[in-house]
Amino acid sequence: MTNERIRLSVGVASGHRAMAAVVGVLFTAFGAAFVLLPLVADGLLRRVTGFGDAVPSYDDVRDLPPDLLPPDLHGGATAPAPLRYAGLCGLPFVLLGLYLVLRVLRTAAWLDGTRASVRGAFGTRTVDLATAEVRGGTIAHRVGDDRVVRVPSLIARDGGTGRRVTIPLQGPGLGNLPPYELRALAEAITAGRPDQGRDADAHALAGQLRAMAGNPLGL
Repeated sequence: MTNERIRLSVGVASGHRAMAAVVGVLFTAFGAAFVLLPLVADGLLRRVTGFGDAVPSYDDVRDLPPDLLPPDLHGGATAPAPLRYAGLCGLPFVLLGLYLVLRVLRTAAWLDGTRASVRGAFGTRTVDLATAEVRGGTIAHRVGDDRVVRVPSLIARDGGTGRRVTIPLQGPGLGNLPPYELRALAEAITAGRPDQGRDADAHALAGQLRAMAGNPLGL
């Protein structure tokens, strides 16, 4: 068992990464423009129409009937223009764009000894594979516009905290992880773990990882 930190070959392919980043930036820019445009337009309308000019002082209008007083002097502040609220529709686009950018730029996974870490858009989760509950699973991965493939994955759950990490066993090009990485995952799972009882399934899973590493061409 090595204590070397191994970066796993997961995430988004470089070409898809650049495309997703561009799409995320465009979404963010569009949303920001939608949010700011009503405020700019509202200010221009106020300048053109004169609405919103400073009201006279109380001494200037104290002799006028209450019905003729400006709203700022007898009814509190003027209600915000509905045009400003329209800009809030752009906030979801801003948030979606930021999420896309963070996801493609931050997504990563690595193995440090027996501890596997998976970093997403907003945080990092770490689970010790030597003591965690491990099992196999699949992740839906979209290829092209209308094709979805199931990617085999390793799912590890910390029995004490309930924290869970999912590590896809195929890289961005939908090929298996390099043999060295698969063997490292298998060694981390079996390190110090008995091979009987409830831990027998973990050893069986590690054996499948070693089998995948021994057949990198999938023949």
